[in-house]
Amino acid sequence: MLIDSNAQIGHWPFRSRKHNTCESLLDRMNHFGVDMSIVTNLSAVLYKNTQSANRELVEEIQTKKAFVDRLFPLAVINPIYGGWNNDFDTCVNKYKMKGIKLYPQYHGYDLHNPYCIELVKMARDKDLIVAFSSRIVDSRPSSWMDINIEWKLEDLLPILRYVPDAKYLFQNAAQSVNLDEEGMETINNVRLIMDTSGRSLNNLGELLKTFGAGKFAFGTHSPILDYCTGLLRIEALRSTEASNETKEQIRSGNIAKFIGL
Repeated sequence: MLIDSNAQIGHWPFRSRKHNTCESLLDRMNHFGVDMSIVTNLSAVLYKNTQSANRELVEEIQTKKAFVDRLFPLAVINPIYGGWNNDFDTCVNKYKMKGIKLYPQYHGYDLHNPYCIELVKMARDKDLIVAFSSRIVDSRPSSWMDINIEWKLEDLLPILRYVPDAKYLFQNAAQSVNLDEEGMETINNVRLIMDTSGRSLNNLGELLKTFGAGKFAFGTHSPILDYCTGLLRIEALRSTEASNETKEQIRSGNIAKFIGL
């Protein structure tokens, strides 16, 4: 089984993207043999009111049974925007979303923000995924209107320490995942998964030795990145680096436990 832990629909204002609807995402999934995808609405990143994008995503998923069966939506919540508590309640209890995704770089807060911490604790109490992304696109060739903040894994450490018993998904790890001894201790004591779309996971075999197989899951960062590289990083692992059982764990097992399949 293959579960994509990092897919998106919607629009990105600085770059034209194809395959950014539920229909085209499902076509891509079928073409590449992907059974299910965790999906967010990319439009939410730059909407003033992220809830509009959450509603768009849910309404599109509900138009087709195949979408409902195979797409697992995450809500984008901005904890410094008025009414975010109500947005969370609607997304969890009415829309039945599987988790939340936060964009501190774009929405203008840091991980010490008390509302951010409160939101993550609320997600923890509902046993929901809390996702963060290292970046949307490579900042080097990006529009002059875009931001150029890209996170390393160590940038996530404050929220892991504030709420160590939540479930974290770090997507598109494009910058360093190296940590000092204290950082590794934090990572080892939390439930955290990194998806395989990020370029910092090129040497996945060595990273398995460092972090363990339970810290990784297949992901594409579609439609921003190509649909193959995240899977090739898994399939290219030598038998001395990963057993078939370990590969299956990364293909679907780890993330399936996160979303309760």
